[in-house]
Amino acid sequence: MEIVKKLNQVLLQKQNSGKKCLMDPEVYKAIAEAYTKTEKSVAVLSDMQLNKSYIFSSGTALELGLNFPQYPTIIDSIWEEEILKKIHPDDKLKKYVHELRFFTFSESMEPDHRSDFSVFSRLRMRDKNDTYKFVTHRMFYFFSPFNGMLRFALCLYNIDFDQQHFSSSSFFIINSVKGEIAIEDKMNYNNILSQREMEVLKYVGEGFTSKEIAGILSISANTVNRHRQNILEKLNVKNSVSAFNESIIKSSDKI
Repeated sequence: MEIVKKLNQVLLQKQNSGKKCLMDPEVYKAIAEAYTKTEKSVAVLSDMQLNKSYIFSSGTALELGLNFPQYPTIIDSIWEEEILKKIHPDDKLKKYVHELRFFTFSESMEPDHRSDFSVFSRLRMRDKNDTYKFVTHRMFYFFSPFNGMLRFALCLYNIDFDQQHFSSSSFFIINSVKGEIAIEDKMNYNNILSQREMEVLKYVGEGFTSKEIAGILSISANTVNRHRQNILEKLNVKNSVSAFNESIIKSSDKI
């Protein structure tokens, strides 16, 4: 995905230069484990300096059809792919863009106020029965006092108590201190794009070429290109990759 490449650029590449962060991973691993034990969350602590993640699982993981062999399970990536692949494709793309937005938002804040903010999302994930359920996803950033860079990201996944069919996915940046919504993603793709354009945009966001999209959707490459042009015109952006970003970001003037 193009958006994942962008996230890797901003989250990881800056770690390769400048003053090293001396934050103790064990402290933050203990925080992640505490959420797992008290809230039964699936907690993922990602270390940007080491490009490594620690997954602490609970009974929630089993309900979602996740079976991690160790506690914690350690992976050599900041992306918890076993979890991410269960998220509904539309929600996963929005999740990535919302996280990029949160990083940009956090970097714009005064360092003393960054910890006031977090991400709250409501996503669809496949459970152990291969049925989509609503899951709450929370994300917290921990910036280094040694070099000012983002060091840890903590993601928490819990099955939502509200599983009514008319509920919808949602994405927020919240101020936990004030109990306020700082940024809300209000963009409704379906009010702007046709269903086919939605499908094309999804595959564009995943990095597929027009020829590849044509094969997946059993339409001609010319038709795909026409859909791509319509998307550009409707969203008023210069290229298809930024169209995906714009469809989320244009809903707020804060970033």
